[in-house]
Amino acid sequence: MSFWVVIQLVLASILLLFSTGATWYEGSALLEHSWEWKHTAIFSGIVNGQVENTSNILPIDYFLYTAKFAPLFPLLMLLSGTYLIILMGYILLKSNYTGFTYYLTSIGVLFLVLSGFVSYSPTSGLKIIFASLLFIGILFLVIALVRLYRVKLRIPLNPLRR
Repeated sequence: MSFWVVIQLVLASILLLFSTGATWYEGSALLEHSWEWKHTAIFSGIVNGQVENTSNILPIDYFLYTAKFAPLFPLLMLLSGTYLIILMGYILLKSNYTGFTYYLTSIGVLFLVLSGFVSYSPTSGLKIIFASLLFIGILFLVIALVRLYRVKLRIPLNPLRR
């Protein structure tokens, strides 16, 4: 593994950790907004039944609250996490061109499915997350199709190199 790949892994990991902490901190405002518990503390409702006080709220609901109302750090989490997943897939499948193409395809489909889960949200934050998931999913599928097309037509991977 080259030095630059390690640098990318470290920087993306730091960004992911920072944005996760910031998202968690911003989401803790859910504890102060009891009127949002019914609509935002979904996971707490599944695990604990009806949410009646702050001790019933799970930390994962903080992330959902932040994604709905302050999507900057959740979006950074999404982008840095996606970059890490792609970079790790590239490291593992560097020598397997077709395998990496299928890897991109599966991630693209996963992102399209995830975008479907948040597509009908009335909040502006989840609309931004929806658009990001949709764009990334379509982008990965287009990249995968171009890669498959190049293999089918036997276009060299790097035409400048001989």
